[in-house]
Amino acid sequence: MSSRDRILGRVRRALADVPDEDAAYEQGPHDATPCEQDPDGDPAYEQAVDRRYLREHGARTTGQTVELLAQNLADYRALVHRCADEELPHLLARLLAERGSRTVLVPPGLPPHWLTAAGLQLVHDRAASTPRELDEVDSVVTGCAVAVAETGTLVLDGSPDQGRRRITLVPDHHICVVRVPGQVVPSVPLALERLVPARPLTWISGPSATSDIELDRVEGVHGPRTLEVVLVSGG
Repeated sequence: MSSRDRILGRVRRALADVPDEDAAYEQGPHDATPCEQDPDGDPAYEQAVDRRYLREHGARTTGQTVELLAQNLADYRALVHRCADEELPHLLARLLAERGSRTVLVPPGLPPHWLTAAGLQLVHDRAASTPRELDEVDSVVTGCAVAVAETGTLVLDGSPDQGRRRITLVPDHHICVVRVPGQVVPSVPLALERLVPARPLTWISGPSATSDIELDRVEGVHGPRTLEVVLVSGG
């Protein structure tokens, strides 16, 4: 038996449970065309596959969705904090003080009252800033575009409260503020509906991390070593 015969035999066995019209189409256009299989121009195989994918997994209340986000963020080793809107400036000041941060990188549209702590040197997002200058900043504080509960993912789209993509990739410490429940969605498909594909999207699932062939985890290789997420309610 030749190699060709063995391969064709495997194909026939793989197609044993496929309806005849689908198998004919799979053999190639010289045997059957899509139009011959389906007057609408689609092969029967395409009709047989259910394309109604789940848009989210399970039914949850708004509160349960937020809890799932917090749980998955923590699973990715992000540090999760919660506060009311009026408590946000105090919480940010405490987190930065605990980190020992003196210089904080801020995007142009970050609400000014978020960072009112005395002694902080605010470094503004500028196109002229070099990677070396950004690397010398202690922390960066941003908002976000949307947060995905099922995957524990934060999405930044370069809006004024988030700034250029690089300001969240170079500094070693990133604090991201998420408004709940307004900026939280259950799943990736629902998140995509809120995003503009042409914008510079950054998808963040935990702090930067990688591992070698021995599975030794190393953090901070291609992004912040520490990610803190503040879930803010109200406001």
